[in-house]
Amino acid sequence: MIPVEGYVEYKRREFCKDVKCPVQLELNALEEGSAAYEEKRLVCKEHCRFTTYQFHHWLIAKGYIIIRPER
Repeated sequence: MIPVEGYVEYKRREFCKDVKCPVQLELNALEEGSAAYEEKRLVCKEHCRFTTYQFHHWLIAKGYIIIRPER
């Protein structure tokens, strides 16, 4: 994907870190790729404690825009 000039892309787990998600805090203490890390990561993937509504409004508040190429 080509970045849009003058904009930065969302960084992985930026929202989680900003809202101080307790699962993210636990992930920060684990070694990425370890069995414990992957097990804890499943909580994020399958049972996120935040809603898409919360995430979407966080993006707006932080000035992010969501774009896609024309088809």
